[in-house]
Amino acid sequence: MSLPSDSPDMDPLNRMATELVDEAIDFADELAIAVQQLDSEATVLDFGVHVPGGIEAGLMLAEIQTAGLATLDTTLRDIEQTPRTHVELTTDYPGLALLGSQKAGWELSIDDFEGLGSGPARALVAEEEEFARLGYQDDFEFAVLALESERLPEEGVVSEVADRAGVPESGVFLPTYATASLTGSVTAAARAAELAVFRLSELGYDPLDVLSASASAPVAPVADGEATAMARTTDALAYGGQVHLVVSEPFDRFDEVVSTAAESYGEPFEAIFESVDWTFEELPTELFAPAQLTVDVVGGDTHVYGERHGDLLAESFGL
Repeated sequence: MSLPSDSPDMDPLNRMATELVDEAIDFADELAIAVQQLDSEATVLDFGVHVPGGIEAGLMLAEIQTAGLATLDTTLRDIEQTPRTHVELTTDYPGLALLGSQKAGWELSIDDFEGLGSGPARALVAEEEEFARLGYQDDFEFAVLALESERLPEEGVVSEVADRAGVPESGVFLPTYATASLTGSVTAAARAAELAVFRLSELGYDPLDVLSASASAPVAPVADGEATAMARTTDALAYGGQVHLVVSEPFDRFDEVVSTAAESYGEPFEAIFESVDWTFEELPTELFAPAQLTVDVVGGDTHVYGERHGDLLAESFGL
């Protein structure tokens, strides 16, 4: 495990992620992923576009997205008396792992390609507000950007990423997956802690005061299209995601971190998304939050908010 970001021995996030990408390439057959090198010598890894994806592929990709600063595993838990796979994530580097790397903050629209990028390549650009709050910018010759898209990226995407990240095109690594894939369901379930820390940061809490984060969320059934997949995976987090944070400072707005704080709480997200014609910018940010939160303030109080909503999950998952 690497050292905190203020340590001179801290490895660049993209170095740690590149080592994990190398491991994924070495075990491509076992992970059931496909690897393609483009003419620019950039590397595209199909984690769930033309291949079905998998639980292990999803866990590996979530580890890449968090630059190796989180531990991931699965467990089996009940939803309305039916067993479901859940993803568990733990990190002692919540700021860097979740906001500085895992957050999906890079939108790409190039030629016929539409995708949403997460991973440590964002830290090479470091233009999002999170990096000012973290006081961090990455510096490395390789860039790892995980793309959520129905299509595999081509040279135009590589050029855009290389140009913005300040790396050669041959140093660009693009693991890619569709939301409607098993990998997509797994990586989405790994985002419960990220949503909690992001929401705290947006409310004005210093993300560097979050000392550790642990979370669990169910893996949604793979949908037959991207729209339904987006709704199901959001339901998994908003109605089934559980987060435990250890923080160093008290805050009077911890209760606003959970999904129960949103006015639209209690509806399946397919209905919520349809109500705004799938224009996500029209939705309040508090909708995108975990179901339950426990916060331990070091030397202080413990706070518990929210609840799981098993019947809504059952409806969304078709149980």
